[in-house]
Amino acid sequence: MIKISRLPLGPMATNAYIIYENNQAVVIDPGGDFNKLDAFLKERELAVKAILLTHAHFDHIGAGDEVRQAYNAPVYIHEAEADWLSDPSQNGSGLFQIGEIKAEPADFFFEIGQMEISGFSFEVRHTPGHSPGSVSFVFRNQRFTIAGDTLFQRGMGRTDLPGGSREELEKSIEEQLFSLRNDMRIYPGHGLPTTIEEEKRENPFFI
Repeated sequence: MIKISRLPLGPMATNAYIIYENNQAVVIDPGGDFNKLDAFLKERELAVKAILLTHAHFDHIGAGDEVRQAYNAPVYIHEAEADWLSDPSQNGSGLFQIGEIKAEPADFFFEIGQMEISGFSFEVRHTPGHSPGSVSFVFRNQRFTIAGDTLFQRGMGRTDLPGGSREELEKSIEEQLFSLRNDMRIYPGHGLPTTIEEEKRENPFFI
């Protein structure tokens, strides 16, 4: 049975997610604090098969290279943000007083649609607006979606960073996320989980 764990990591308490089953795992958005993440993985004797990035902002990629090197796991990202990993002016770290954050190029680009990695089957949906290459991962059979910085509990992602667009973000949420079943659990890039039904009913940006 597939399990999901949430670890707030890095300078902005970004949610990293570990999806795992039978000692195999994929890590989503390892934003920092590699030692904390590594301890979690080692305690459960998990082999990381891939690192999936919802987007390339600094607070989602901070420990990506350390995980890649420690577990020999490839990094996946949307092609629209291929250059962002190594460019602080695009990944946002150059805008904050935290020092520049750079990462090595990704190993693979996402194909939009159904994807399978080491037995983990999920759908990749392009959900731009917070950033041009933002994606969400829909685990339909398990009824949860990793939404990055698109939809939050009673909120949505900021659109004032490079490449952001409120119009695009609202469209992504309404067409790509609100089209999911109402009981779909949403795991956001920051904060607590929510559901599609709750956000349709109570999110102030959409009521």
